[in-house]
Amino acid sequence: MFSIAAHGHVNPSLEVIRELVARGHRVTYAIPPAFAEKVAATGAEPRLWNSTLPTDDEPEKWGTELIDNIEPFLADARQALPQLIAAYEGDEPDLVLSDITAYPARVLAHRWGVPQVQLSPNLVAWEGYEEEVGRPMFEPLKQTPRGKAYYDTFGEWLTENGLDLSVDDFSGRPDRSLVLIPKVLQPNADRVDESVYSFVGACQGDRGEQGVWHRPAGAEQVLLVSLGSTFTKEPGFYRECVKAFGDLPGWHVVLQIGKFVDPAELGEVPGNVEVHSWVPQLAVLRQADAFITHAGAGGSQEGLATGTPMVAVPQAVDQFGNADMLQGLGVARHVPKAEATADTLRAAVLDLVGDPEVARRLAEIRADMAGEGGTKRAADLIEAELAATAAREG
Repeated sequence: MFSIAAHGHVNPSLEVIRELVARGHRVTYAIPPAFAEKVAATGAEPRLWNSTLPTDDEPEKWGTELIDNIEPFLADARQALPQLIAAYEGDEPDLVLSDITAYPARVLAHRWGVPQVQLSPNLVAWEGYEEEVGRPMFEPLKQTPRGKAYYDTFGEWLTENGLDLSVDDFSGRPDRSLVLIPKVLQPNADRVDESVYSFVGACQGDRGEQGVWHRPAGAEQVLLVSLGSTFTKEPGFYRECVKAFGDLPGWHVVLQIGKFVDPAELGEVPGNVEVHSWVPQLAVLRQADAFITHAGAGGSQEGLATGTPMVAVPQAVDQFGNADMLQGLGVARHVPKAEATADTLRAAVLDLVGDPEVARRLAEIRADMAGEGGTKRAADLIEAELAATAAREG
């Protein structure tokens, strides 16, 4: 397994890796040192390499333009590949698993002549994606000096490593992919090629190692507020949440503020609001009545899996699309960051919690998700790829 040092890319794969180890497979997991302990807890062997990507502690280094977001992945892949070739010399695997960001994985699978299965933690391409999304987004970039240099460098790197693929096909069209999100979060799901992409849904596990959370006695309603692990430097937003729900009769608030905000920046916090830099999110959601979220892929599917109404306040990247999908499903409200005032947030939460149709839709989606198979189906499909390879070689 190959991934980068980011919670949103490592966490979705962990239960799948744990299941493969439990089934008797030897699994190595190529990962930067910051995530070695988390990977080792699955029973996999961390295979360490050093990354140049910005970490969760420095989100501002990702810049503000599309080219700022994609250049670092190519630069990191080019410097990582020699490290990974050396790390696996004489110990080549039978199958490569990879996160969508792990560009060296596809190169290595080609080099070793073994199959590759991508584990996608978010939406995938559908038939017509290039015309509807890809070209409008990337064609203007290709006309700029930085964009042209990026594509030229990427293409040369692929050619040097013996891959006869375009940059767009290499990065966006895997041979085989397991999609670790519920199908209801996939745009244009009816146009996704399911001979390539298999939706296995959430692979969450019990997360017992993350700790527990107990609902306070007397709490009639529990609200979780979390913007995830990266784009959390939002003290003004947290103050609006405290203003909206502080001392609201019957409500108890679990407020996760991340590592970049000092609790003192929130001002006076009422007794019904508990403030943490981190919480065991799934444990809280299993007991929560509402969730104010940034609508990351992980949080979105955890909200759906626990049947929790959501107010989505997206901060970056795919979160805007996820927020629209959740709202379209009838289980959430998309509140733009600029409109996330105390009055708006409170009204949205109270409307959702009080709407029986929202509860009905959540129950329906939760039942559908349970039928997608999750971790065990993902492991079954990976084993099927191994078996098919063995049969071809036999």
